Amino acid sequence: MSDLDQIDHDILKALQQDASLSQRELAERIGLSQNACWRRLQKLTEAGILRGSRASIDAAQAGLHLTVFVMIRTRHHDDAWAHRFRARVESIPEITEFHRIGGEWDYMAKLVTTSMSGYDRCYKALIEDMNLERVTGVFSMETIFEGRPLRLP
Repeated sequence: MSDLDQIDHDILKALQQDASLSQRELAERIGLSQNACWRRLQKLTEAGILRGSRASIDAAQAGLHLTVFVMIRTRHHDDAWAHRFRARVESIPEITEFHRIGGEWDYMAKLVTTSMSGYDRCYKALIEDMNLERVTGVFSMETIFEGRPLRLP
């Protein structure tokens, strides 16, 4: 669904700012009837553009004091290995983001955990029997911002 109009953009912008808006509040904010707003939300969801809503949690306040960006280089690039590796990454709940990237590294994972021992446990689970070429962790000292809304065209 690449044919988004200004109303779709307004809906997406409003929900990025506050996903807790009721359908009625959203419709009023956008200037639509509730039914028209509901139909737009359904279309955006069915197209996979709108993918649910989540609460934003302050990691440190929740006891998660360590954020690590894990850079991974592999010797393997076949589909079977990649499928197995992705399943491994998905099995580690502390990994909150995972990207296949270009350049010097093949993958980057964002890992949020309680402490260095939590990172060590995740690191061991990540590399076990995966025959990775190189893995390094880049430790976040301060989060300047995260979860910034997407700038829509």
